Amino acid sequence: MGSLSMIPELEDRTDEQLLSESKYRAAAKAILGARAAERYDSEAARRYFNEALAACHPQERPMLRQMMKAALAQAERRPDELREAMQKLGQEPPSNRQLMLLRLMGLIAPPPNASVWLRLRGFGILILLVVLLVAIGFGLANLIALPFGGVGTLGGILLGILIVAAVLGVLALVGRRRQERARVAQRERMEGSQPRRVVRR
Repeated sequence: MGSLSMIPELEDRTDEQLLSESKYRAAAKAILGARAAERYDSEAARRYFNEALAACHPQERPMLRQMMKAALAQAERRPDELREAMQKLGQEPPSNRQLMLLRLMGLIAPPPNASVWLRLRGFGILILLVVLLVAIGFGLANLIALPFGGVGTLGGILLGILIVAAVLGVLALVGRRRQERARVAQRERMEGSQPRRVVRR
């Protein structure tokens, strides 16, 4: 893997440290590209990976291009291409639930180069989701307050918003922890696949 084998050791560095990395520039730019893809910033991800391709050895380019394909598929909300790219990299593809969320994200927030119609459709879907979540929260608030004599409409809406916000916060926290565990497992797999150095005496 050449310089790309340093990716696990550089992953804990900040973006500023990676930008100033000169010895393993290809690995640093690949990590920055992957982070940009996680933020759904396809332009920045493409720019970083192109810089990584320019800095890496020729034998590393096929693997780096595959990494770039996976990252751009995530950034541009293309779940089917993401699954295929991850499988070609020899890594475990995202779960069906993660792919479904990515597909939903693509409907709500299409890529920057999407048409006006797709953006309007995403805005409409977002409004419907907000109304649906508030309605679910309102129903839960009324159900919880029923033994205490019930709650008014305005109070039920406010309490419902708080309930929905709390549930979404817990789900986000659980999702981040799972993502972090997946990163650690991926890092361990990459480190285990590297040949061990033999120290000669």
